[in-house]
Amino acid sequence: MFSPHFRSEYSSFKFILDILDGMDDWVRVVDRNNTVIFINRSMEKDLGVYDLAGKKCYEIMGCGEPCEYCITNKAVFEGKSYKKEEVFNGRIFSVMSSPIIADDGSVNYAVEVLRDITKEKELEREIIKKNLKLQHDLEMARKLQMQLLPRDVKLPCLDFAYSYHPCDDLSGDMVNVFQIDKERVGIYIADVSGHGVSASMLTIFIISTLNKKNHSPSRALYRLFKQFNAGDFDKDSYITMFYGIYNTRTGIFTYANAGHNCAPVIISRDRVKKLCKPGIPISNWVDSPSYHDSTIQLDTGDKLFLYTDGVTDQWLEDPGEITSDSYILEILRDSNIDLNTALSKISRYVYTRLDQIGAKQKDDITMALIQPVQARNC
Repeated sequence: MFSPHFRSEYSSFKFILDILDGMDDWVRVVDRNNTVIFINRSMEKDLGVYDLAGKKCYEIMGCGEPCEYCITNKAVFEGKSYKKEEVFNGRIFSVMSSPIIADDGSVNYAVEVLRDITKEKELEREIIKKNLKLQHDLEMARKLQMQLLPRDVKLPCLDFAYSYHPCDDLSGDMVNVFQIDKERVGIYIADVSGHGVSASMLTIFIISTLNKKNHSPSRALYRLFKQFNAGDFDKDSYITMFYGIYNTRTGIFTYANAGHNCAPVIISRDRVKKLCKPGIPISNWVDSPSYHDSTIQLDTGDKLFLYTDGVTDQWLEDPGEITSDSYILEILRDSNIDLNTALSKISRYVYTRLDQIGAKQKDDITMALIQPVQARNC
């Protein structure tokens, strides 16, 4: 609806008016004094306003005074567009105000398009609410996962330390050490495919399912494989895992591997040995995998370094070639620093390398060290 003067002046623009009247959005034109000179049919029908003579924009919206963000106080009449939100009868509107620029460059009118975004706002609030709940649940899951990591570890004749840096709230890496009996200690490191919630659930599967009383790592891995295949996991889900058992009386370390491509490394002053061992990941790729035990003597002063590919895969083409990094070897060979300090230095080194190549952490970074110590009432 036009005021009489404005309608006669612009009667040649009937086609444009038909377009505006065909819009579901509300459209209004106001002058510098907040006087409404046009509203389209949708706005006219919804508000029940059929006489615009002298009506102010805030009056037809049921207000007694201009709104806080009135366009007459903005740069609209200086030739700039302005966007705001208005609430009317419990509905939320997105309002875009644009200047109508005359041929001489003057601005005497502004056109405003009001779109009802109430449903979108309700959806936005619901999404925010659900995201907050999800963040809360993720935080609880993260705390639970952290609680499942080794804590206050005290082992006979064996020092142990680990470093754990997830790339997301939840990690797909897991490391654990535990007492099997008076003379045996089990240790494993595992890397689950993917990240986030699904990966973290598989780390809990490892903790709850691995038979920690079995004295054969290969048999324990085979049983874990069978338990995995009893579940309904897809082919994209799998676990790589290195599992070993250290005999504190004999010094013999027995180990088996389920597809963990980061070969643990034994390091001392006079040797560097990778414990390379083939094996199928814990998965549903094959029906009956073969896992085999191997043994090696760990002497006092030896360090066994276990890690996941997040430690190396961003600057080494082959994660198994960590022994080519002289700085890491230097740290691990240093007998004057404790295990926690050694892992802290390696962690700082890893993040420094990431900074040097301008990369962000894209994978979980997990490391562990064990070291036999001289007998002390073992």
